Amino acid sequence: MKNNEVQMGALYAGFAYFLWGILPVYWKLVDHVQADEILANRIFWSFFFMLIILLASKKWNAFAATLKGFKTNKKQLFALVIASILISTNWFLYIWAVNTDQMIEASLGYYINPLVSVILGMLVFKEKLSPAQYVSFGFAFAGVMILTVSYGWFPWIAIVLALSFGLYGLAKKLIKVDSAIGLTLETLVVTPLAFIYMVMLFMNDKQAFLHVSISTDLLLIGAGAATAVPLLYFAKGAQKIPMSMLGFLQYIAPTITLILGIFVYHEHFTKLHMLSFMFIWLALTIYSVSRTKLFAHRETKLKRGKGIGI
Repeated sequence: MKNNEVQMGALYAGFAYFLWGILPVYWKLVDHVQADEILANRIFWSFFFMLIILLASKKWNAFAATLKGFKTNKKQLFALVIASILISTNWFLYIWAVNTDQMIEASLGYYINPLVSVILGMLVFKEKLSPAQYVSFGFAFAGVMILTVSYGWFPWIAIVLALSFGLYGLAKKLIKVDSAIGLTLETLVVTPLAFIYMVMLFMNDKQAFLHVSISTDLLLIGAGAATAVPLLYFAKGAQKIPMSMLGFLQYIAPTITLILGIFVYHEHFTKLHMLSFMFIWLALTIYSVSRTKLFAHRETKLKRGKGIGI
């Protein structure tokens, strides 16, 4: 793999995670709109934005062929429906959390997500974990329990965000299509429901779209691009860089969100929050290092009895 390709891949993926990190700022601009209406608009306009992208990138024939393929492959169709429901749930909860001043807990969810994905891989695909990865889960569990015990409530927003996105990734493994086509298909499944909901709001005169201001209308329409653009950059980057590098880059987004929550939107961040996050960060450091080639090579040598002290 050429160095310039890796550098470009890192820039693309890093930019995608940067955009995801600052996405809460976008949702804050429409926090006067109910989260359910924001979600409906996000789904609806994402679908039409992705149709334009498919036409511009000459992927329409591939999209149509994939649609036809679902007639005979019911397993993939089921996985698509499940993926659509999971990502819609994730989007709604994230928007609601940001606009109800719970950005810190939302960022915690995306810190935990990589560890949840590994647990799902272990349970579903019988993947084996290294001792270092077991240790990382212990620290992550301790971090979550600190919040649970000290505050008397379970950080359900973080856990549901992590689980929904982890399960979404699991469903996506069964739908092996181009990322742009995949997002178009996922939004296609739920767009009819989103449209019906928008019509119901309109009929009951409860909608913000076309009712509050032109700026609100443009922001709601722009939610489609705000959803699709980071994903497209991520797809371009992920193809060019190693998984270990991608693993480190993915922490850019929740870190930016955490910083925004504390320093820009002044959410309450206590010493116990800091202690909990320190456990999570330690867990992620151990987990990320355990995925590097150097660590894997060292662990292989130890297993063969060639390690230090053997």
